[in-house]
Amino acid sequence: MATKKKPVELRFKINIGKLMIAAFLVLFLLPFIFTVFQGQSGGSRIDISQAIEDIRSDKVEKVEIAEDRLLLQYKDGERKSAIKEPGISFPELMERSGIEPGKVAFDIADQSVSNMLLDLVTIMLPLVFMAALFFFLLRAQGRGAQDVFGFGKSRAKQFAKGKQSVKFSDVAGVDDAKKELEEVVDFLKNPAKYKKLGARTPKGVLLVGPAGVGKTLLARAVAGEAEVAFFSMAGSEFMEMLVGVGASRVRDLFATAKAAAPSIIFIDEIDAIGRQRGKGIMGGHDEREQTLNQILVEMDGFTQNDNVMVMAATNRGDLLDPALLRPGRFDRRVVLDMPDKDGRLAILSIHAKGKKFASDINWGRVADRTVGFSGADLENMLNESAIIAARDDEPEINMKDIEEAATKVKMGPAKKRLQSDLDRKITAYHEAGHAIVTHFTDGMDPVHRISIVARGMSLGHTLIPPSADRTHETKTHLLNQIAAMLGGRAAEEVVFSEMTAGASNDIVQATSIARAMVAELGMSDIGPIHLGATGESVGTPWESEGISEQMMSKVDVEVQKILQEGRSKAIELVKSHKKELELVANALLEKENLDRDEFEKLVGAKRQKSKRTAVKKTK
Repeated sequence: MATKKKPVELRFKINIGKLMIAAFLVLFLLPFIFTVFQGQSGGSRIDISQAIEDIRSDKVEKVEIAEDRLLLQYKDGERKSAIKEPGISFPELMERSGIEPGKVAFDIADQSVSNMLLDLVTIMLPLVFMAALFFFLLRAQGRGAQDVFGFGKSRAKQFAKGKQSVKFSDVAGVDDAKKELEEVVDFLKNPAKYKKLGARTPKGVLLVGPAGVGKTLLARAVAGEAEVAFFSMAGSEFMEMLVGVGASRVRDLFATAKAAAPSIIFIDEIDAIGRQRGKGIMGGHDEREQTLNQILVEMDGFTQNDNVMVMAATNRGDLLDPALLRPGRFDRRVVLDMPDKDGRLAILSIHAKGKKFASDINWGRVADRTVGFSGADLENMLNESAIIAARDDEPEINMKDIEEAATKVKMGPAKKRLQSDLDRKITAYHEAGHAIVTHFTDGMDPVHRISIVARGMSLGHTLIPPSADRTHETKTHLLNQIAAMLGGRAAEEVVFSEMTAGASNDIVQATSIARAMVAELGMSDIGPIHLGATGESVGTPWESEGISEQMMSKVDVEVQKILQEGRSKAIELVKSHKKELELVANALLEKENLDRDEFEKLVGAKRQKSKRTAVKKTK
């Protein structure tokens, strides 16, 4: 039995850009083609005086006149052309030249078709040029030819129902947020259960937290658990140079989501369009505010039968417009924080899958080492450790690779910067000063690592991660932190009787803490008063803070007092433990890096277990 052949389907791909370029070149070259063609049809070119002489000599049988050009038909069959003076008719030319009328027959050629084509080319050429320019501007913004008239269409990435593979099991370190979002999943999967009791399902969920904690991943996990359609779009993608485009895209996005209900609309970095209105320099009619207004209108237009959930993520929830956060729009606000130790362990277990680690890896110690790391930082750290192990041709990833990767993620790769012996010695004593002041100050965490290897903008670093997660910060610990930060400068003064620019970053950090203690936390003799802005101002840059010059002068005095006390304490500790300072500095000059065990062998074990927060000093 013969099988029926499937007919061959021919498909032609048309590159609109190349087609427009070709059309532009053809229209541009047509006038020259006409000129050349007409020149060739008239034969060889001769001077007008030679043409008149040939007519006198009775060599020319007929003359055809095409505007200012004479086409001469000779009696021997040859054709030549000549250019006459413009504005002079052929009979007048014959009369001036002394040639008798009727000496030669002449005819006026019809140039209407040729002139019409030239006029058409002249009109079409700029139009084609403008169309080509418009097309390439669209291509430069990342759009295809099919989008020429699709400005107002949504550009959201769409995942069909059941096609979102991320589940809650793929997200770790944010257990409280997951519990909150489990209700959202139940709303989407079982809306009738809530409607039966008269409950209104939330219209919007706002995810707030620092970068890298898993806001986008959580939104995808909600869609995966609920098995609904998922539409993802960044806030900046609504914005366009044409006014009204953002609002049009909002309308299209919500209409598409309603048609695919139950569904989730996810707007990442919503602060790009959702910032507070009415206080900007641009006024109330700019494109961003029109887009925000349309989002507010669309969310108000939801009915209980829509079964569409709007989720949004931002790093700066304090900047959003109050109308966006009121009940009936974003009803729920889920705050995500940096993961604690248990959360970091769970995140590490997820991202460790598929990588070959040594059996003696102490994951608890890795979790302790990575206080302040987000989920994205931890994933990047494990990936970097795998790269380091592969680069060194190691059979598996060991603890040394993880330690190097953790330092690289936070401070950048090591640099083999050339330094003189004196520079290396100053750096060694500087970092040893940080370590000594930290070690011999009660209540401070153990020194984890000291290095004089340059990374990023620093010539060395002293890492002091906390031994446990903590929520509250005390005045005593902040003062101890300031002293530890100034320990590098104190060592320079004691050993070299000199000051270097290497302590600039330490001074910046110490001053920042001291000013916060005085102006924001009420930890000074001025008393419990708030004098500084805690967030980014959304108003005009010239708005007054309402603080008198006398009060600001008192703040400066208190800040200077705290810094001087920290410096005095650091110098006292360095002088009283100068022997240990020498041992640590010499060891650094020899090895360049010292871990906690090596450091404590030189100066003795830490006298008490610390429960303080992380401090990092860089030179």
